[in-house]
Amino acid sequence: MSETDILETHLQELRRGTVVLACLRLLVHPGYGYGLLEELGERGFPTDANTLYPLLRRLEKQGFLTSEWNTDESRPRKFYRTSAAGSRLAASLTDDFRAIAAAIDDLPTPDVQH
Repeated sequence: MSETDILETHLQELRRGTVVLACLRLLVHPGYGYGLLEELGERGFPTDANTLYPLLRRLEKQGFLTSEWNTDESRPRKFYRTSAAGSRLAASLTDDFRAIAAAIDDLPTPDVQH
């Protein structure tokens, strides 16, 4: 496994939990899956559709998202929105994320050897 592959694996692990938080925060405004996928990518959270759609269904089942179908257009779309419980979870996760980032900032920075 190359150093680039190893780095990509670690980055994927690091981002996994942040996608949940990003979805909860972005979906304070209703959005559908594909639009959310694009917005996540534009905002620095590249996500695969095979990851996002199961995540949305799981968050909805857990009560952190609500959904409704929009059938006004030729193709029906399921719109998601962060629920009150999801907003509370997002606030808690945001606080923890900031605390973790601050703790990391307080750690010494390793010397990078090329």
